[in-house]
Amino acid sequence: MKILGIETSCDETGVAIFDTESNSIVSEQLYSQASKHAKYGGVVPELASRDHLKKLIPLINLTINESGFSLQELDGIAYTAGPGLRGPLLIGASTAKAMALSLNKPSIGVHHMEAHLLINLLENPAPSFPFLTLLISGGHCLLINAKSLGVYEIIGQTLDDAVGEAFDKVAKILDLGYPGGPKIEALSNQGNSLAYDFPRPMTNKDNFDFSFSGLKTAVYYEYKKIDQISESQKADIAASFQEAVADTLLSKTRKALENTGLTELVIGGGVASNKYIRDRLVTGLSNKNIFFPTIERCTDNGAMIAYAGSHYLKEVEEDFSLNIRPRWPLSEFNNG
Repeated sequence: MKILGIETSCDETGVAIFDTESNSIVSEQLYSQASKHAKYGGVVPELASRDHLKKLIPLINLTINESGFSLQELDGIAYTAGPGLRGPLLIGASTAKAMALSLNKPSIGVHHMEAHLLINLLENPAPSFPFLTLLISGGHCLLINAKSLGVYEIIGQTLDDAVGEAFDKVAKILDLGYPGGPKIEALSNQGNSLAYDFPRPMTNKDNFDFSFSGLKTAVYYEYKKIDQISESQKADIAASFQEAVADTLLSKTRKALENTGLTELVIGGGVASNKYIRDRLVTGLSNKNIFFPTIERCTDNGAMIAYAGSHYLKEVEEDFSLNIRPRWPLSEFNNG
């Protein structure tokens, strides 16, 4: 089967074609709106929707042309049904449904977080079920016992700010701009990660939940103590904050692995592209098998939607209603 994947959950327009015969992504395109939202300090849903509307069809055409396939050779279309921003989700879903109707092909709505989890199965070597998954992004921070395809037990989650959200807020405190993750990571390379002893929230608790709001607040109060902050002090704060995040993720993930007895760890989501956090997890969990997607597959992309859709498309009875779910907990998705 050849599946077209469409991702429009937030501020990335992603399109890709997955071929089950070669078990590979044969063509893909990705456009980021980050620069358009930077001056607002975060994603503006209406602007995101309008930009998806302009970019999606040209990206689909480019992906089709570069694949060497025709539209009629597609066997189905997968799109992000949620979670995400309502307007952007509607753009992707309506485009997918219109294409499916015109081509007389099936379509399938994909769970965004499951797609982040499953894309690791395309790596070589690949993990095998069951495995523990750490999903860290701008909107999510989850520890998941992935038991089998479609059967996921959430054993830990953030109680407030997600990891990427904390990065964005600390970047705003330090006047670094948006998006915060890459800005903090770049500045941290120039700083001392031991300069400030920021808290590691909830690491003393027996559960596997996260909380990053207090860490963000600690950074804010430390910043306010300094009358005229220098670039080197900013770098030290950024590096110390990043170290605290890495420590927290490592501590919670280690406990979850010990508790579940799982030996394989899959890490995904936009924050998984942070090299420092990657290295800390690999070093701290050297006795486990750890799987990361490639850097470009950490952020939202069409490849993960196409691949996830390939597992479910054959089971679908076509429904042309726009059943998107902006709020869609992974715990409600289970097929097992």
